[in-house]
Amino acid sequence: MGFGGSWDDTPVTTHDIAIAEKAIEAALETGITYFDHADIYSLGKAEIVFGEVLKNHKGLREKITLQSKAGICLRQGINGSSIYNNSKNYLIQQVNLILERLQTDYLDVFMVHRPDPLMDPAEIADTFRTLKKEGKVKNFGLSNMSLHQIAAIQEHCDEPLVGNQIELSLAHSLLIDAGVEVNRNMKENYTGVEGLLEHMRRHKMAVQAYSPLAGGRFTGNKNVSRKNDSEIVSLLNQTAEKYNTTAASILLAWLFKIPGTIQPIIGTTNPYRIRACKDAVTVELSREDWYNLWIVTRGESIP
Repeated sequence: MGFGGSWDDTPVTTHDIAIAEKAIEAALETGITYFDHADIYSLGKAEIVFGEVLKNHKGLREKITLQSKAGICLRQGINGSSIYNNSKNYLIQQVNLILERLQTDYLDVFMVHRPDPLMDPAEIADTFRTLKKEGKVKNFGLSNMSLHQIAAIQEHCDEPLVGNQIELSLAHSLLIDAGVEVNRNMKENYTGVEGLLEHMRRHKMAVQAYSPLAGGRFTGNKNVSRKNDSEIVSLLNQTAEKYNTTAASILLAWLFKIPGTIQPIIGTTNPYRIRACKDAVTVELSREDWYNLWIVTRGESIP
């Protein structure tokens, strides 16, 4: 998402490509081979930059999993608002443009980026069917969808959906919180996530957790930190010291502890921060440490 520079019409530069190359190199060294895109990221420039890296490094395409998304039309509505378009013609058009920018013949995964109130689940399934038949996409998934929206689309699909991309982190744990608020007067509106985690497990869909590091809120980004975060940061750092790793790896290990297939999507382009995540898949948090991190971040005891 951070590749390509600013979200405007400024052309891609060699500097932008160099930044991407260093970030991709760090990711590969860390064991990360799955790369997530969307047609709107940097107004398409993120994919252009990644495509240039693929062109410059022969054989890289076959070593990685490449995913992209479409369905959001940025600033196409009144007063500069975005609108959504999950129609077959639009999604196929966007996939063709994505492939052109990425300089590849196929996507390993294509996802519908947002639920469109005007979407027809049968039409989306037919879109997937067409793209698969044409060899342009191997697998399909969704993004920011509720249990019922997923189920409506699944009903028409010929094959399983591989995942749903949704925000999940220690700082944004609604998927988890909703599961322990059974038969209580809920203080929060869980906006469609009740039962979502269980549905995805049942159908073997990956939870693609975006913003898993909360934008650096607990790891030094003062632009997003909050005044009451000191207790959380202190416990996080103590836990990192206990497991002889970094705070970033603990944040991701916290997600990996959740049963099912969890795929955290780290958004940084900083090679140092990418490498700081390398222990996430090997750290095995104790149940007590997992709960204590969750409780202190919630700011209240669990029921």
